[in-house]
Amino acid sequence: MRLTGGKARGRRLKGPRAGLIRPTGERVREALFDILGLRVQGARFLDVYSGTGAVGCEALSRGAAQAILLERDRDALRLIGENLRLAPWSGTGRLIAGDACRSLRELARRRAIFDVIFLDPPYDAPDLSAALGLAGRILSSEGVLVLEHRSTSENALPETTFLDRARTYRYGDSSLTVYRPAGGPGR
Repeated sequence: MRLTGGKARGRRLKGPRAGLIRPTGERVREALFDILGLRVQGARFLDVYSGTGAVGCEALSRGAAQAILLERDRDALRLIGENLRLAPWSGTGRLIAGDACRSLRELARRRAIFDVIFLDPPYDAPDLSAALGLAGRILSSEGVLVLEHRSTSENALPETTFLDRARTYRYGDSSLTVYRPAGGPGR
């Protein structure tokens, strides 16, 4: 597993030993950052369900000012920590251990706001609407949220969300669905 762009392009990341973590593939990661384009530069980036931390590390390599990585699995947390120490980026990476929804609620309570939010839950996650709804609350008014999911699944937004679906990009079994903030001021 290698970083696909930025200061640490080509740098090898440590991958999972067992099959419980499904890292975002290089092709999909590269597509994600092509979709995001220049908005990563100087961004506050949130990587939810981080797994190996490859997406957060990629964001830092490509110039994000800050990347916060949320993960609950103990082995994944160790792996993310190792990967965050591998490369010479100028942005700061921070790891938050815990359940995604609980961590998103805590970030909202602290009034954290992110320019880019990436969610890559396990493909068999039963209900993502809560996580999407919570993530929408901490997305900046000019921000973008991207959800990686199985291409054959449809993800419903909760009625109380602050997000509108913009577009879905398909890459074999994986798809990236882009969401933007709904409405404008006074969300």
